[in-house]
Amino acid sequence: MGIGAGIFLIAAGAILAFALHTTVSGISLVTVGVILMIVGALGIALDLALFAPRRRRVVTTQPGVADYTGTTVRRTTTTSDDVY
Repeated sequence: MGIGAGIFLIAAGAILAFALHTTVSGISLVTVGVILMIVGALGIALDLALFAPRRRRVVTTQPGVADYTGTTVRRTTTTSDDVY
């Protein structure tokens, strides 16, 4: 479920819970609306928590690389995958 589907479920649940004044035998539209809003909110929260872009960093270290003076230096390279 994506963010769009979660927003749709919240909107449909709010319409059922607050805007409709119709009775259906055997089912409470207010309860169905509240359940849809809860499922939509959980879907949005899970989508943001699990599938949100994350910053990943890769650090590569090469010990014992000699420079032109003959001394040993350590080279560290850091790359990151920033998603904008």
